[in-house]
Amino acid sequence: LVSYVDKQAEARFVAGLNELLPEAGFIAEEGTGERAEGLNWVIDPLDGTTNFVHGMPCYCTSVALVRGGDVLLGVVLEVNRDECFAAWAGGGATLNGMPIRVSSRSQLQESLLATGFPYDDFGFEAEYMDLLRELMHRTRGIRRLGSAAADLAYVACGRFEAFYEYGLNSWDVAAGVILVREAGGQVSGFRPSKDPVFDEEIVASNSAIHAELLEV
Repeated sequence: LVSYVDKQAEARFVAGLNELLPEAGFIAEEGTGERAEGLNWVIDPLDGTTNFVHGMPCYCTSVALVRGGDVLLGVVLEVNRDECFAAWAGGGATLNGMPIRVSSRSQLQESLLATGFPYDDFGFEAEYMDLLRELMHRTRGIRRLGSAAADLAYVACGRFEAFYEYGLNSWDVAAGVILVREAGGQVSGFRPSKDPVFDEEIVASNSAIHAELLEV
């Protein structure tokens, strides 16, 4: 689904960010702007469009600045709760200006996890359902909000211990990745060789349960 809000919000982001940093390019969900060799803004103007269209109150804007594969800063605004999550490399992570940290729970069985379901990439459907079934038994519970940006922001502030999903794009996760890392968490692909921003698979956690979750 794509709404006029996706398109109009993205156009406004591109126009405003271009004034702030004219040399940066754009990696934007709706294709506004052009990608550059060095710095790029990575924009999801409405993460959770299906929720928005159906009147479900969980959707975000997500903006990150990257240089190559490195995320330099990220901002996620969860619109309905008026919660603005922000982070920059080496500067920590904040929620509405106040510092945030990942949770301190150290056992998978005590953890609340978030995930998402693919819309069109069902190549790993059987493995995904096996994993879901296993984690249902080995965690405190699993939630599906419908916005990867919100999932990652909630890991960063300790509401979830971890988030995992496959089939995502860079604009879904770039801002959330630096939020989690700057809040003391860990982010990776399912496998060490995979980049969580650009390789369409991500595991983000509070660090303490990361190894156990990857093993599962």
